[in-house]
This record gives sequence, structure tokens and C-alpha cells, in this order.
Amino acid sequence: MTAESLALSLEEEGQEAAAATPAPAGNKEMIINVVPREECRIAVLEDGKLEEIYLERASAENHVGNIYKGVVTNVEPSIQAAFIDFGLGKNGFLHISDLHPQYFPGGDKQVENVGRKLPRRARPPVQRCLRRGQEILVQITKEGIGTKGPTLTTYLSIPGRFLVMMPGMRRLGVSRKIEDDDIRDTLRSAMFELDLPEDMGFIARTAAQGRTKRELQMDLNYLSRLWRAVETRIRNERAPAELYRESDLVIRTIRDVFTSDVHQIIVDDPEVAERAREFLSIFSPRSRDMVIEYNAPEPIFHRYGIEAELERLHSRHVPLRSGGSLVIDQTEALVAIDVNSGRFRTEDDAEATAYKINIEAADEIPRQLRLRDLGGVIICDFIDMRHESHRRDIEKRLIRNLKHHKERAKVLRMSAFGIIEMTRQRQRASLTRSVYQDCHHCRGTGLVKTTESVALDVIRLLQLSVTREQIASIEVTVSPEVAFLLQNRKRALIHAFETRNHRTIAIRPEPRFGLDQVQIQCSDARGRLVPHP
Repeated sequence: MTAESLALSLEEEGQEAAAATPAPAGNKEMIINVVPREECRIAVLEDGKLEEIYLERASAENHVGNIYKGVVTNVEPSIQAAFIDFGLGKNGFLHISDLHPQYFPGGDKQVENVGRKLPRRARPPVQRCLRRGQEILVQITKEGIGTKGPTLTTYLSIPGRFLVMMPGMRRLGVSRKIEDDDIRDTLRSAMFELDLPEDMGFIARTAAQGRTKRELQMDLNYLSRLWRAVETRIRNERAPAELYRESDLVIRTIRDVFTSDVHQIIVDDPEVAERAREFLSIFSPRSRDMVIEYNAPEPIFHRYGIEAELERLHSRHVPLRSGGSLVIDQTEALVAIDVNSGRFRTEDDAEATAYKINIEAADEIPRQLRLRDLGGVIICDFIDMRHESHRRDIEKRLIRNLKHHKERAKVLRMSAFGIIEMTRQRQRASLTRSVYQDCHHCRGTGLVKTTESVALDVIRLLQLSVTREQIASIEVTVSPEVAFLLQNRKRALIHAFETRNHRTIAIRPEPRFGLDQVQIQCSDARGRLVPHP
């Protein structure tokens, strides 16, 4: 939903929206901190405790949810995928499992049922479906991380406040987060009464609970108008081109997170506060008064204790209430979480100690995964427990807590060693990756060589260089710590190299160098540079 489409919606739906029913107050707060044209941060507090954090910077624009008209640049049968140029520099990755049947051979008119995706084994090879240069409609489902390009899908979806529209699909669905069968049946019945367009699937979101038929129809009409605007661009724009852009972080978060539990939205920027009120006036007009402008001199995230909590999110160690702790390590392949008992002990009962700490860990691990935006393969090493019933309790508690997240997760049973393996959907880089970059000294490993190790490396390089006939002088630039060691403890050895091979060796300290950074420059008798071996 772009700013233009929001303005269009306000103009067209202003009178209809006034009839919307307000949501009852709850115990959640949304705290919005804005640095104009630089950064926006949104924290969701529940009973004063940080539960969700969203961050977006102007230098790293979010593209998840955007729809593009792209061009197939390469088809790779070996991995059953294609690479798509959609206009953002890095080509996107489209797997055969994310290819809509309309792109299958002879599948122009094919549609699928909502929630009934064709299994991988029933799909034709990607090389029979796509060809280089072919135009294709794609949507970004996951931002590119590192050298990888974004992940794409041709199953398009456009979210509204209460419904999600899925072009090229049919039938109606209800969000998996709604588990009560009676509520699901009620929502399905309400959706069947709507004036539904052809070849469109719709999913009722959790926010649709308790909404009237008129409110749902208003949202459906809005989404239909939005799709007609996209169809116009499809006909007129040349690929690669952007067809639909998701809303900015503030509007997107209010749309996706705002529920009856949220009783106030506190914003420290007047312009953003007004934009939030305008957006709420569409879907829940009486809720627009929940937007409060923060004017105190103390920064808003400091006022609510969020800044200190964010700093703790970058630590490996997470304390638990009982005195135990979690240790979280993120690697290229997986995320490892270790549960430690710390100083907590239950008198004469190791099983009770392990069970209590593991219960706390099963509550805290999903919270940390959500706050840190961690995904992929996750290994949780719980404290060993003898009783099978205790192991099952931990599994159930972990699964129940993960169900509150919109990111899908799959959890395996606890092994005999107390390890639970799980996978969690990842849509963007982790919070740490958004805030930090790899250290140019240790290159992200967290380790650098010791001073003595670097000095010995230099000695070995000198030993090799002095044997080359064309080299007359050698200049070594190192950190001051390494230079001190070479010029003192290793001076006799370096002098022996000089006298035995008739070479000149100079050691230069450079304060700007990292501890294990070494630069060697070799010259011949005329002062011309010679490549060092």
C-alpha cells in the first residue's frame, strides 16, 4: 500500500469507515521512535515487557511484500530454480515449488485452492515452465542476505486490515493462528456472504474476528481496487518494473500488529503520528485517539527502558529469572542455544532443578528468536532430564509459545541428550546483522592471532624473502605490539638474516594496523618494488 493508494483510500472510504467498530482496550503498547529520513524503530510492549521490535533504515530499504514484473535471466535445472531480474541489482531466486501453475505448460487458466499448494513431486521440471527472457510476476518473500539475492514467489498476496487477497487462487481460508473451530466456521460463513471477485482467493486474518460483514466487504473492496491498479501497471510497464510497494514500516506494523490488545500507540514524531491517525481512521476510526504524541525531552526508548533491552539483545548471554541462563551463538549453518543452570539449585533434587530451568528456557527462547530475528536451523540444548513426561512438557511449551509468532516453525521431539531441533522461517537478516558489521580485523570470527604468533609469521616470511636474489631490502609494517616484539626479542634473529644474506630489513610500527595485520614491501638494489614471495 503506497502513500498514494492510502490517500486514495482515505478519500474514497472516509464515510464508510466511520461505521467501523472500535477494538476494546488491552495491555499492549506500541512505541514508535523516528529519526526523520534516517531510521524508524517500533517496539511492542506487553505488560511493560519488550515482545517485538521492528527496525528499518533509509540505507537498507525493506522490499519484502513488493510485487515486480521481472524477466527470467537464467534457468538452472540442476537446482530446479530460475533467477529473475526484477530491477533491484541482485537477481532474485525462484524455486519450482514457488511457481504458480499458470506458468506450467498449457497452464494459462490454472488456479489453485487457498492453502492447497501443489506438491513438489506433481510439478513439471522448471526448464519446461520457464525460458530465458520470459516476463513473470514475482513477489519478494525474503530479503537477500550477504551475497544471496532475494527469495521470490509467483504466489502473489496483498494484505489488507482484515483479509489477505491472493490473485490467481480460489476459495477462502482462515489464518492458522485462529485455532478455535467455532471462530473459524463463523469467519468462513461471513466470507461466503461477501461479494467476491472471480479468480481471487482470500484469507481471513486474526484481526477479522468479531468484525461485521460491512467491515470485511470494505476491506475486500479496497484490495480489489488496489489490484486493478496493479493490473493497469502490468499492461503498461515494461519489465523489469515495480508494480506494488508495501507500506512503510509504521503503516505496515500497525496494520499487522494492531489488535484489540493494543491500548495506545506512542509516537515521538508529529508527522508520523498524524500518518498513523489517518491510517487508523480507515479501519478503526475510534481507535485514532489511541495515537499519542510524545513530547518529553528524554528519548522515548530510554523513557520506556527499551534502549537498555536492545543492547542486551546483542549479548550472547540471556539471564533467566531463576538464575540460569541461555547462551545464543549464530553461525553460518545454524543457531545454537545452550541452557545453563547457573547458580540455581533445588535442594537434593537435580531433576526438579533441570525441569524448572528448562520451563523458563522454553518461554524465553521463542521470545529471543522473535526479538533477534533468528531463523533457519536452530539447535536447543536443554539440561538433561530423566522423566519422559518432563521432556514432553518442554516440547509442548516450546511449540505453544512459537505458535504466537507469524513466522512458521517446525519442532522435532527432544532427543535422549536433551536436544530439540527446529526450523524457523526467516524473512530478513537478523537484528544483529542489521546493526553490526564484521570486524575488519578478525573478519567476523571474534578471534585474532596472538602477538607472538604474528611475529613468528613475519619471521617465516623474512626467512623466505631473504633467499630471493632480486630482493635487496625488505620493509615490514605491523602493529606497534608486534613491532615491539620483533625489534626486541627477535632482533638477534633478524640481524642474522641481514648479515648472512646481505639484505636490509626494516620494521615499521603502524598504529592503525590491527594486531594480525602485516604488510611486506620488497625492493631491489635500485629501489624498484619486487613482489614478495
